[in-house]
Amino acid sequence: MKTAITPTRAENFSEWYQNLITAADLAENAPVRGCMTVKPYGWAIWELMRAEMDRRIKATGVQNANFPLLIPIDFFNREAQHVAGFAKEAAVVTHYRLKMIDGNLQPDSESKLTDPYIIRPTSETIIGDAMSRWVQSYRDLPMKLNQWVNVMRWEMRPRMFLRTSEFNWQEGHNAFATHAEANADARRMHKLYADYMRDVLAIPVIMGEKTPEERFAGADHTYTTEQIMQDGKALQAGTSHDLGQHFSKSFGIQYLGTDGQLHHAWTTSWGTSTRMMGGLFMTHSDDDGLILPPAVAPHQVVIIPIARDGNEDALNEYAEKIASKLRAADIRVLADTSDMRGADKMWKWIKRGVPLRVEIGGREMDASQVTVTRRDLGKSSKQTLDLDVFVADVRSMLDSMQHDMYNAAAARNETMIHNIDALADLRAALDAGQIGFFRLKYEQTLSPEFEGLMDEFKISRRCLDDADPTYVFVAKSY
Repeated sequence: MKTAITPTRAENFSEWYQNLITAADLAENAPVRGCMTVKPYGWAIWELMRAEMDRRIKATGVQNANFPLLIPIDFFNREAQHVAGFAKEAAVVTHYRLKMIDGNLQPDSESKLTDPYIIRPTSETIIGDAMSRWVQSYRDLPMKLNQWVNVMRWEMRPRMFLRTSEFNWQEGHNAFATHAEANADARRMHKLYADYMRDVLAIPVIMGEKTPEERFAGADHTYTTEQIMQDGKALQAGTSHDLGQHFSKSFGIQYLGTDGQLHHAWTTSWGTSTRMMGGLFMTHSDDDGLILPPAVAPHQVVIIPIARDGNEDALNEYAEKIASKLRAADIRVLADTSDMRGADKMWKWIKRGVPLRVEIGGREMDASQVTVTRRDLGKSSKQTLDLDVFVADVRSMLDSMQHDMYNAAAARNETMIHNIDALADLRAALDAGQIGFFRLKYEQTLSPEFEGLMDEFKISRRCLDDADPTYVFVAKSY
């Protein structure tokens, strides 16, 4: 069968993904190495994702703020374990002025900074510095902060929405009087992420704690949400960290307790990024383009007039009438009244993943009807309905699609989780090309034999199993 995206997922999943991004008009590679330009349609998806995430974060008592892009290198040196985790991917600002030299603008040697700045890869250090001033008493706790910003982590193998040198994210940073409160908060945000991915992105996740080998630099505990892509690889989609007192001691975050003594606070950090968009696209899309859950679709319905015999104006008017009714029902809708051919319009919106496609011709207009197709089900779902019936049922149709997309992803995931008894069985499965997550005893992954398998097959420990932390999931990953 001819498909809109070539090669197909089965033929070359990696190339399919890159071509999907182009076909759906989501983003393009930027002139800056390792960076991307997110186009309006891609950014509209992110705005919807961000708005709902922001609402959920604020519901936990968090306030938004904004902190500097540039971080003094001295801040990183105060937290040695943390800086070691980011040293290889840090972008450094060393000059503050350009000068014309031999006809070209170059850094002015006389403007070299005595103390360089790091373009933020994450903000624990600079927010820790601010908290050291803002937290004085037990009355100032808990302090819960979040910011929506861009960050820079120099990426050697970039891939749009998955690994880029610059990306957008939210990063939360909270401080508490006790470790029990901090750990409970780290777990609360961990669950918030998992619930969000299920309810909004229709993506099932595996929840667990990172092993000591994989946890965030400077954290006591890292809790992760791991997604399984259609090709069986893992995608780490959101993490929450119990930072203990490491950062509060490095930056002097102290409070006067009810006992009249100074105490160091206990801190957490937690974040999700535009990487979730890559997971969204790879989880649901097919060989014809995007399939978007209605919750994050910029247009939940697109109306496509298919004109014949010079009835364009009447059909366009009918399309706008339908759109007006749907907007009144709080549905995000677009009436595509452009002069593009009907078939080209249809494929444009198929590739962009609009949940419900409404086609109207002269017959539908004369009978006050619409012909509706669900993007996730395709031709098998095509039906003609009276306009009033469609307007009354459209919310239910979108809710059903959201629910069905989650169930389809969950059912697929179940086929890609394998219980492994011995490392010899893991090798045999990998040699045979089996894909997915492999669940085995954590202690087995501490052996030299497993280290060899990691190097040979490019697998990694993803997280401990929440149901039984003596087991760990391992997989190839993005």
